[in-house]
Amino acid sequence: MNEILAKQLAIDFCTDVNSILSKENVFTEYKQLEGRRIFKEGECYFKAASVNGKIVASGRKDIIQWAREKFKTENGAWFMDMGCLHELEEGLLRFQCRIGQAHPFYIATKKSDVNTKDYDIKIYEGDELEQFRGDERFGEAFIFDGLPKDEIGIGAYKDGRLLGMAGATSDSDRMWQIGINVMPEAEGLGIGTMLVAAIKNEILDKNRLPFYGTAMSHIASQRVALGAGFVPAWSELYCEAIER
Repeated sequence: MNEILAKQLAIDFCTDVNSILSKENVFTEYKQLEGRRIFKEGECYFKAASVNGKIVASGRKDIIQWAREKFKTENGAWFMDMGCLHELEEGLLRFQCRIGQAHPFYIATKKSDVNTKDYDIKIYEGDELEQFRGDERFGEAFIFDGLPKDEIGIGAYKDGRLLGMAGATSDSDRMWQIGINVMPEAEGLGIGTMLVAAIKNEILDKNRLPFYGTAMSHIASQRVALGAGFVPAWSELYCEAIER
């Protein structure tokens, strides 16, 4: 298992690296530890990862106690199969919670050779990103919401037209997450894969671990990750309160 990822998950799930690397499922009461990945701040009711063939979960004390008893012997490789998800959702209802999202995540540790000869490639960092604030075309590439911070963007142009943009946010100091938007008229040209590979290389040059998340049903996005040199690393879900 990748060392940086193991250290990051240990912080995110309020445990230690040895517990992440062990074969035993881990259930901890959640605390906001320094260095955690930040995506959406707020109360953590329950979140869980399937990684290294096990379950790693953290959450509110009452919920995590229930989850420990319910899933302590569950095979982590199958935890996000629909049978377990139904059981999890049913149990969460008693705490007025439900599953919010569940995603597979990919990491990359090696740079790729990227062929950009057919496009003009521009790299944007820091204040240069502000020109894209409010541009609805780039809702996946950029967040512009304080934390996590948008760090870098890479655009592909042809004949002066912007055809795609990849962006990266510093979800933690160790790991930066990649998002990608390709213009409808440019879909199917391989621009998404090219830009994700290019921004991956930039992140590695900055000594950060690039990672990429997508929906379980978004096969095209998963192909982009694989084509850009990423490998599957873990799946993660989080829960949210049910508004009354």
